[in-house]
Amino acid sequence: MFLHKLSLSNFKNYGHCDLVFSDKINCFTGNNGVGKTNLLDAIHYLSFCKSYFNPADSQNIRHGQDYFAINGSFHRNGDSPDLVQCVQKRNQRKRFLLNKKEYERFSDHIGNFPLVMISPYDRDLINEGSEVRRRYIDSVISQFDKLYLDDLIQYNKVLIQRNALLKSFAERNFFDSSQLEIWDCQLIRLGRLLFEKRSKFLESFIPIFQHYYTYISRGIEKVDVRYDSQLCNAEIETLIRESLSRDRSAQFSTVGIHKDDLEFTLDGFQVKKFGSQGQQKSFVVAIKLAQFDYTRNIKGYKPVLLLDDVFDKLDDVRVQQLISLVSKHNFGQVFITDTSEDRIRKIFDVMDIDHKFFSLPIQD
Repeated sequence: MFLHKLSLSNFKNYGHCDLVFSDKINCFTGNNGVGKTNLLDAIHYLSFCKSYFNPADSQNIRHGQDYFAINGSFHRNGDSPDLVQCVQKRNQRKRFLLNKKEYERFSDHIGNFPLVMISPYDRDLINEGSEVRRRYIDSVISQFDKLYLDDLIQYNKVLIQRNALLKSFAERNFFDSSQLEIWDCQLIRLGRLLFEKRSKFLESFIPIFQHYYTYISRGIEKVDVRYDSQLCNAEIETLIRESLSRDRSAQFSTVGIHKDDLEFTLDGFQVKKFGSQGQQKSFVVAIKLAQFDYTRNIKGYKPVLLLDDVFDKLDDVRVQQLISLVSKHNFGQVFITDTSEDRIRKIFDVMDIDHKFFSLPIQD
């Protein structure tokens, strides 16, 4: 699968822009602020119906204009081209169309044109709190397991109800165990299902991640990811029963899969505390490349890969290794942004692979 053509109208800093791409490597180069990342974000829209960076669609309309439009022509497995269109007018509902047929639900489009994006913002996986890491796991699994997503939504609703009941008991100086058991039963059933699927996902995901990090670093460092869940050491029924007095005192649920986290280590030490900027970036890139592999294995074809400013903070060896890796047969179409055109051209000058350069700014 690859994106053949992209057309933009009034999207961010672009008035009008038409581009035709290589089905392998495409490089956007230019100074900061000229719109390299905006092109990647437009491609992300075509896959996920939304921006990677800004959830407010209307803020992506070019200043002084009333709408933006993104059109993309995809080729999949030799079939006829698919036209994907996104149109956002001010103060109106966003429209998303496949081959000129409008979707009623955006979720019906997700997964049709798989894509993995690697961005500087991804370092939040390392540096921010556990919620970011849980959300990442959930987002990957949910793309392929609709039941997982349904169970996760239901779990969160049950959790809200249980917490509200605990708070109500405290405010009224009253307690009724039978009322709490109604929510406990659901929390136990759903929590067990979600824990089992997260465990199974990570069991297959972590070795893929380690393989990619080893390649990028040339094996000079060893990395690991540990699933940190209360359910790893005890049954959820036991945890909930033993936490009752603590939950009543705290007025919220102190145990469950909503407390899960991932521990990232490099040579046995926490990446967040002891990893350099280059090591942290390599760590996140390897995670996203593992996501690419995982997606490809399930979908049966290669997602589009977007690399936004990933070479900053990486030494020349790691840059060379990463470019060499994504240029191999296991990867399909790749989009790269970088401020240094000379650096990227020197690498591709000695590689026998189809590639195309776009020097920005691109004139309307």
